[in-house]
Amino acid sequence: MTQHDPPVPGRVGFVVSKKVGNAVTRNRVKRRLRHLVVDLETPVPADVVVRALPPAATEPERLADDLADAWRRAFRKAAAC
Repeated sequence: MTQHDPPVPGRVGFVVSKKVGNAVTRNRVKRRLRHLVVDLETPVPADVVVRALPPAATEPERLADDLADAWRRAFRKAAAC
C-alpha cells in the first residue's frame, strides 16, 4: 500500500470523459478526486465508481463538497438496501 492509496476497504475508480476537458484537465480532475477520496469514510466495504461531470474542471472549488455529498448519499442508499 502506497501513501496515495485510499484507506477504504474496496476500490475507487474514476470516470472522466472528454467532455470535462483535454487530457491535462482530465488528469488534474482525477488527481484532485484521488486526493479527496482518501479522507472520506466508507461505512461498508464497497467498490465505488466516481463519475466527474464537466463542472469538475470549470468549478474546482465545488469538487470537494460535491464529492462528499454524493459519497454520503450513495452510502445512505446502499445501507437502505
